[in-house]
Amino acid sequence: MERIEALPEQLYRHWERFRECFTTRTRDNSEHAYQYLRGQMTMDKDRNYAGIARATEGKDGQAMQHFMSNSPWSGQRVYQRIQEDIRVVPRLAHDSLLILDESADEKADIHSAGAARQYNGRFGKVDTCQVSVVLGYANWKSGPWTTWALVDSELFLPEEWFTPDFALERHKLGVPPERQFQTKPELGLEMIRRAKTQGLPFEAVACDDLYGRDSQFRAALEDEEITYFADVPANTRVYLKRPQIGVPEKTAARGRPKKKLQVLNESRSLRVDQVGKEADTAWQRLLIRHNERGVLEDDFAARRVWIWMQDQDEVREEWLIIRIERNGDHSYTLSNAPADTALECLAEGACGRYFVERVIQDAKDETGWDEFQAQKYLGWEHHTALTACALWFIAQTKLAWAEDVARDPTLAHQLEVEVLPALSTANVREMLKAVLPLPQFSPQAAREQVIKHLVNRSRSTASRLRRRHRKIVKVQT
Repeated sequence: MERIEALPEQLYRHWERFRECFTTRTRDNSEHAYQYLRGQMTMDKDRNYAGIARATEGKDGQAMQHFMSNSPWSGQRVYQRIQEDIRVVPRLAHDSLLILDESADEKADIHSAGAARQYNGRFGKVDTCQVSVVLGYANWKSGPWTTWALVDSELFLPEEWFTPDFALERHKLGVPPERQFQTKPELGLEMIRRAKTQGLPFEAVACDDLYGRDSQFRAALEDEEITYFADVPANTRVYLKRPQIGVPEKTAARGRPKKKLQVLNESRSLRVDQVGKEADTAWQRLLIRHNERGVLEDDFAARRVWIWMQDQDEVREEWLIIRIERNGDHSYTLSNAPADTALECLAEGACGRYFVERVIQDAKDETGWDEFQAQKYLGWEHHTALTACALWFIAQTKLAWAEDVARDPTLAHQLEVEVLPALSTANVREMLKAVLPLPQFSPQAAREQVIKHLVNRSRSTASRLRRRHRKIVKVQT
C-alpha cells in the first residue's frame, strides 16, 4: 500500500528531473508539462489541450495550448534525458534492442503538419493521415520482466510538403525552415545515429520490411558497425552461392561490347520464400522467451546468403533468418550478425520487433498519443515527447517493482506458470488514478468555466466571420 501511495511523489520527482527540458531562455512554464503528464496517465478521454487543462488546472486551456503549440522548448531534450536515464541503469547496460517502426493517425484534412494521403499501416490502406517514425527501446534478456520505452521520434513530411504549393502551409504550421524531404529510412537512420552518439546502450537494431528492403539503409548500418535484424518481403532475391559480378566478355566478332553488369558464374538467385524449401536448409524448433500467453516457440532456419546490391554495384554476405509462426505465417529477416552467431541469437533478434508494437499500443491506448488534435509541428513534437516521458515514468515504475518486490515461486507453481506477470502499463495507471484523483470543481467553479468556454467559442466564431467578411470585400474590390 505504501508503494502505491508514493506514486504521486514519484511522478512529481520524475517531472522535476525533466523540468529544465520544458523551459525556454525567457520563461518557465514547465508546470504545464507536469499537468499534461498527469492528465495523460490519469484521464481516460478528452486528452487534448483543453481537456487536460480543464481537468487538471481548472482553466480553459489557452495557456496550455500556447505551451504545447508555440513555446519553443525542444522535444529532443526530453529524448536525450530518457536515454541518459537508461544509460545509468546497470541491468539495462546489456542485451538491449532498438526497434524502428512508424505509426499513423487519421486526419480529417491536410491542414495538420505532415498530413497527406499516404499509407496508413494501422488500417492497411491509403487515407489522409499523419505518420510518425518512432524509435523504440526494449530489454527483455537481462531479467524475467521486459523494459520498453519510446526513445526518439520524427514526423514524416511527404515530398509534396516541400513543393511551392505547401510553402504557406509549412510557414503557418511552423515546420522548421531547415527541414528537407527525408524518406522514412533516412529519418530512422538519423535517430539511430543520435542514439549511438548519445551513448544509449544497444546490441542491435530491428525493423520491418519498409526499412529492410532499403539496401542503402542496411549498408549505412553496416558502415556504422551496427548489427541489424531487418525484415524483408517474401520476393526478396538472394544467392546461396557468392555471385561473381562483372561485364561479360565479347564473344562474337560483330555487335556492340556488353556494358551491363551480370552474374558471371553459375550462382542463381532465389526468392527468400524459396530458400526454406531447399533440401539442405536445416530447421530447428526454438523457445525464444516466456510471455503472458505461455511461451514464444516457433520453427527457425538460418542460412548465409549473398545480396547483389545493384544500386551500389556490390555483393554483401548476410544471414537470412526464416521463421514459421504457430499460425503458419512465415517471416524473413536479413542480418549482418557475425558469421559464427548461433541460431538461438539470430532467432531472438528476428523476434525482437514485437516490443515496438507494445510501445505504440501503450502510447495510444494508455497515454492518449492518438488523441492529439492540434495542427502545428511544435504541437506534434511536444505531445509526442511528453508521451515518451509518460511511458518512461511507467517503465521505471514497473522496473522498480520488478526488482524490489519478490516474486513468490510457490504461487507461480500453484498457477502453473514459469514466471509471474509483472505490472502492466494499465496497472500503473489504475494505481495513479486511485492516489492522484483529478480535482472536483464546485458548482460555482464549473459554472464559471462553462461561461468562459462559451465566451471563447463565441469570440472564435466572430473572428472567423470577420476574416470571411474581409475576404469577400477583397474579392469585390
